[in-house]
Amino acid sequence: MILSPLPIDAFPDIYRLDGDPMAPNLVLLAHGAGAGMDHPFMTQFAQALAGGEIALIRFEFPYMIRARNEGKRRPPDRLPKLTECYQSWIEALADSGRCLFLAGKSMGGRVATVCGAEAPVAGVIALGYPFHPVGKSEPEKWRWEPVHACACPMLILQGERDSFGSKAELSQHTLPENVTLHYLPDGDHSFVPRKMSGVTEQQNLARAAELARAFIEGQQQ
Repeated sequence: MILSPLPIDAFPDIYRLDGDPMAPNLVLLAHGAGAGMDHPFMTQFAQALAGGEIALIRFEFPYMIRARNEGKRRPPDRLPKLTECYQSWIEALADSGRCLFLAGKSMGGRVATVCGAEAPVAGVIALGYPFHPVGKSEPEKWRWEPVHACACPMLILQGERDSFGSKAELSQHTLPENVTLHYLPDGDHSFVPRKMSGVTEQQNLARAAELARAFIEGQQQ
């Protein structure tokens, strides 16, 4: 495999690069609706996953860049604009010679899944996939379409108590064969467990990174 330097300097927007930039595997990690690329969840997961074999780029959607520049919160852009942004990163990095994986937290995972249905990528990793809006689990509210449309290997890491799709709710559904679902013990939407569970947030984040690394390595076989 011939690797070329990552062309990320061509992007005017800020980003974060974790791991070896010449690693053979590259993960694009998108943030959730309410917090950007420097949120502790994003930072801790990125640093736990990245290394000598995996480079990871954290980037921000246009509305979050505006929020950062203006110093105030902004609502997320609509899905087409989010998808356009993510696709621009995919296109810029597609010819770098690396195995490219799309990843995202919550909303970012949904956007990654949408893009994974069309882009020639090695896999998709969703951290807390938002299966339905909080408190709205009626059948017509579930966001199944992106999951079923994404034919590439997909890993979903979900807290057992995730209010956007809990283990109890998901146990009643059958996922596509290309989708692997793992639960983080007693975790909420950000994998945070209750104290009485005996599990810590750090343990769940470390486990999530371990599962993501195994998923990435599994696509090389």
